[in-house]
Amino acid sequence: MHLARVDLNLFVVFDTIYAEGGITRAGRRLNLSQPAISHALGRLREMFDDPLFTRNGHAMTPTPLARHLIEPVRAALRGLEVTLTKVDRFDPASASKRFTVGMRDALESALLAQFMRDIASAAPRIDISVVRTERRDLERELSTGTVDAALDVLLPLPEEIRRQRLGVEWLVVLARRRHPKVRARLSLDTYLAQEHIAVSSRRRGLSAEDFELGRHNLRRRIRLRCQNYFAACRVVSETDLILTMPTRYARILNIQFGNQLLPFPLKVPAFDSYLYWHVNAEADPANAWLRQQLLRSLREGAAPAGHSR
Repeated sequence: MHLARVDLNLFVVFDTIYAEGGITRAGRRLNLSQPAISHALGRLREMFDDPLFTRNGHAMTPTPLARHLIEPVRAALRGLEVTLTKVDRFDPASASKRFTVGMRDALESALLAQFMRDIASAAPRIDISVVRTERRDLERELSTGTVDAALDVLLPLPEEIRRQRLGVEWLVVLARRRHPKVRARLSLDTYLAQEHIAVSSRRRGLSAEDFELGRHNLRRRIRLRCQNYFAACRVVSETDLILTMPTRYARILNIQFGNQLLPFPLKVPAFDSYLYWHVNAEADPANAWLRQQLLRSLREGAAPAGHSR
């Protein structure tokens, strides 16, 4: 297949159908008619001698070949977009673009309101998609442009992944107001004697606080392991279970529940958090603008400097 004979716009259509999961939604995003999208898909199918997408109800499911193609296609489109953006410069007031940001739910809940307030008037045609990125996939997603930037704890990533330290977060312990054993001051012995909630998206493995306790040869009893801090805070408010979590996120969630917030009764290191992006996007004015907006929102105190699991 000779490149000179290929319409590169077809790959934009391919990427959009893949991202949106349907021809109609892809047409809306690209401001093209459904017949135009279908025609482009037909040309792609002929080019690769593969259906690329099969209909599953209202959704278009990618074939194995489409899944194989999507990452190199996105990497190529991103490289071309960065090149063109460097020539055109980036004007958030007029640009029409969707950014994808990876972050955990603790940061999502705390950061997004301030972030969207900051860009609402300055960038009226900029859309934001926040996704959960698995840490083992973060390098790949940043390199292919599937994710434009990500916020997470310190991770062992190669030099191609740039990072900026955002700050630190401390742990706090939540207990209900009339807890029979937990008063205004929480000793380590009292803490260890209680039954605990651990919040994690993983089915097994130590939480950060259990890892720190283990370093001191200490253990606590995990009575409940769940996936969501909001649910955990509610359980705390209605039982004698206690919860350990990041301080600033706890303050946001606890407005509704009125639990006690007590310092973690063991001296442990603070948790650093970082903003990540790929070296290929470092000089991209659009990506630089996005990073500046995220940092601004964090500086304004909207988000915890995010320990999350």
